[in-house]
Amino acid sequence: MDGNSIRQVVVVGGGSAGWMAASALVRHLDRTCKVRLVESDEIGIIGVGEATVPHIRTFNAQALGLDEAEFVRATQGTFKLGIEFRDWARIGDRYMHGFGMVGHDPGPAAFHHYWLRLLLAGQDVGDIGSYQLQTAASRQDRFLPGATDVPPTSPLASVAYAYHFDATLYARYLRGFAEGQGVERIEGRVVDVELRPEDGFVSAVVMANGRRVEGDLFVDCSGFRGLLIEQALKTGYEDWSHWLPCDRAVAVPCARVGDPTPYTRSTARTAGWQWRIPLQHRTGNGLVYCSRFLSDDEATTTLLANLDGEAQAEPRPLRFVTGKRKQFWNRNVVAVGLASGFMEPLESTSLLLIQTAILRLLDMFPRQGIDPGLVARYNERTHFEYDHIRDFLILHYKAVERDEPFWRECREMTIPDTLRANIDLFRNSARFYRDGEEFFALQSWVQVMLGQRIVPKTYSPLVDRLSEAEVGAFVANVRQTIDRCVQAMPKHQAFIERHCRAPAVG
Repeated sequence: MDGNSIRQVVVVGGGSAGWMAASALVRHLDRTCKVRLVESDEIGIIGVGEATVPHIRTFNAQALGLDEAEFVRATQGTFKLGIEFRDWARIGDRYMHGFGMVGHDPGPAAFHHYWLRLLLAGQDVGDIGSYQLQTAASRQDRFLPGATDVPPTSPLASVAYAYHFDATLYARYLRGFAEGQGVERIEGRVVDVELRPEDGFVSAVVMANGRRVEGDLFVDCSGFRGLLIEQALKTGYEDWSHWLPCDRAVAVPCARVGDPTPYTRSTARTAGWQWRIPLQHRTGNGLVYCSRFLSDDEATTTLLANLDGEAQAEPRPLRFVTGKRKQFWNRNVVAVGLASGFMEPLESTSLLLIQTAILRLLDMFPRQGIDPGLVARYNERTHFEYDHIRDFLILHYKAVERDEPFWRECREMTIPDTLRANIDLFRNSARFYRDGEEFFALQSWVQVMLGQRIVPKTYSPLVDRLSEAEVGAFVANVRQTIDRCVQAMPKHQAFIERHCRAPAVG
């Protein structure tokens, strides 16, 4: 380390965000750079059943070097192949957003164009999920992380999956990992933030016991309040509640009933939606809702009336404003997790945004003085990420046919031009084009738009080079291949029992 290097990094706040950040930083920074984390046992964390996307596997394995089976056991985890959406466009509807490929692309037209040709011709081809391995496996509660004894072209050769786990246990597990790597945990409550008079950079946080914790770079993981990024630096916040109107949630765990499913469930209710996240020891539940259309008492009653098993705690209320900070990196403070912004966990992006923020910070890690160009590029890339995920979430609310007041307002709202262009292009030509490095790709948009009843008027003319009989044979073969692969997969619970069963709780 030279004299111009960052010597002290202070992470303010624990929970998943804080300990993910501390774990990654201590593992990749020069050993002469001290990483400290400040958290208070007095301040609770928002630790619910957490659902993730496949990128968490890369973070755990490559950024941290965690053993998957050990991690799953320690967090009472299960595996996740996608998200099931119930009652969204219409009451009674059900579709899956499964991870991974849809069908098989012979090129250059994507598989859904072949399927769509048959659908528009009036053939009974089933829903698009019948041609998606993760969706088909979810419907039979089967799971396999991949197989080494199959051809590389087999859908089983590379299976995209993620996890469900207890967020509190994940933070606890990462704390042990980080402290073992050299992170110093400082217990206590921050009561003041000192700024350098010459440039407004944070110089130290002051604890309730009077201790000053100095740092060169601060990572704000203090949650919604944004202790550093907002309360100290007055960064500002961009409110998206006109597009994503839910502003409250109530969460409660319940007893596990039956084997855990290998998917998250999202069920639309009269003024929001309910999540269900199956863990090994319990099920995580919550209702996200708009307080203009549903009272807190009504929300709690609705949630408790729709649990699988007996509630295991008092329902916990949460309040939020969907949106993002106007800057994610301001001076020498980088906001991570809820301190950086909030988008409801409809597509399980909460931990993704923590993970990408940490990896982006590592990629752009500064020296003393902090290059403004790095800060600008960090903020630019993070705004891009947030904006595109925002559009994907709005899609779920906009493309509905339900007629309750809340859903009618969502259906009639004005949406971002970027989303309107994507919807119109898909409806008119069955096409979607990913914008650079945006997170959700073609497979995700196709499944959700079709699931939300956006059916294209036509398909790629390249499909017409084949006769309808040839297209039918190709599509049928893909479905048969998927069905055979699913039958080769064990039951989800059987896989857990064999490889990563957690010790009994209590």
